[in-house]
Amino acid sequence: MLQIALPMVVSTTCYTLMTFTDRMFLSKLGPELMSAAMAGGLTSFVMMTFFMGLIGYATALVAQYFGSGQKAKCSLALTQAFLIAVLAYPLILAGRPLAIRFFEVMGIAQAQLAPQKLYFNILLWAAMVPLLRNCLSCFFTGIGKTKIVMFSSLSALVVNVCVNYVLIFGKLGFPALGIKGAAIGTICGGVSGVLVLLLAYLNKGNRLVYSIAESLRFDKEVMVTLLRFGYPAGLELFLNMFAFDFLVLVFHSVSVVAATASTVMFNWDMVSFVPLLGVEIAVTSLVGRYMGAKDPDTAYKATMSGLKLGCAYSALIFILFVFFPQALTDIFRPRQDLAVFIQARPVAVAMIRMASLYVLVEAMLVVFIGALRGAGDTLWAMIISVTMHWILVPVLYVMLKIMGMPVETGWAVLVGIFFIFSGMAFLRFKKGHWRSIEMVRPAVTGMAVDDYHELSDL
Repeated sequence: MLQIALPMVVSTTCYTLMTFTDRMFLSKLGPELMSAAMAGGLTSFVMMTFFMGLIGYATALVAQYFGSGQKAKCSLALTQAFLIAVLAYPLILAGRPLAIRFFEVMGIAQAQLAPQKLYFNILLWAAMVPLLRNCLSCFFTGIGKTKIVMFSSLSALVVNVCVNYVLIFGKLGFPALGIKGAAIGTICGGVSGVLVLLLAYLNKGNRLVYSIAESLRFDKEVMVTLLRFGYPAGLELFLNMFAFDFLVLVFHSVSVVAATASTVMFNWDMVSFVPLLGVEIAVTSLVGRYMGAKDPDTAYKATMSGLKLGCAYSALIFILFVFFPQALTDIFRPRQDLAVFIQARPVAVAMIRMASLYVLVEAMLVVFIGALRGAGDTLWAMIISVTMHWILVPVLYVMLKIMGMPVETGWAVLVGIFFIFSGMAFLRFKKGHWRSIEMVRPAVTGMAVDDYHELSDL
């Protein structure tokens, strides 16, 4: 678990630091630009999420083919994921006018709306970059070579931060582009990450072991398997992220102060949550591998290892949120126009403290959802996750927009709902239905479980 999870935690942490740094740099120019980058960037990601989730299920599929000894089908699964990405790109762009209209309907302040549209448009035109990066990451995660994914993420982080600093503030003779420079830096970082993964995928040893040349074709069986088990994951990710985007825009539509406080909170929420996705991916990969090897008992042990790792990380975040919320908030203090930030600061501090109450159950939620997904119980995983997010949306809207309650009260209710659904994920896993799901059949019969473990270790 540590060998696979730690590089993935580093990888997802790099993604967090990329977006965190973007917003921190922009916060120095004003809270409106910081909020615009969050809402615009999040919405551009929402436009890709169904296909990202669908493609992302290639991790579990590759892991199961690897565990069953069918290495040639690992690269074949990647090819099918790539074909989905190519077909997805024009569909994503077709939804751009709807997203722009959504911004306007939500009543975002004009000072935030214009830069938000600019940031969103630039990122959406480059949607192919994160789609390709997702495809390649799934292959390496599925076969357990997560260090390559980590190096890709580190490369993307370094390029993104450097280009952002130069273009946002106008260093080294470049003009100061503000939020436009932040979008360009994000794209440059993504391209760097894709190149690292592509070079690793096409190296000679990889081409021979996984028969990559022969895999560059459409395969009906593998495509149907990916679509059948992947669509719930894609639908789940889309509905969840759309709900989260809606939540952010509800906070932003209340007032500039509420937008600033909630953006600071959600930036730190990403710090607490996104690295846990690295643990979830590792659990999905290992559970998929051992289920492919017909060894559900070891899949269970892998899940428990992931839970211990996730809880250890969440305990550190708990300490950070409880004892240092003021310092965390002040990182986003702007250079000038302090009036909005001064009003937002106590609200942000209160929200960060409340977030400490649910960071420990975050680990339980992502680990058990990852285990269910890796075993093929994707429909139930989708139901748990989507139901939770779409209960949050109307509750928050009614509390803030209709009843006019304080932002802190709305956030406290969301934290409470999160507790309930984490328990539901645990109960589904404990019930054990996932043990009997069969996604792929082993290529060879009569093989002992120990032999499958040997294949997995290789």
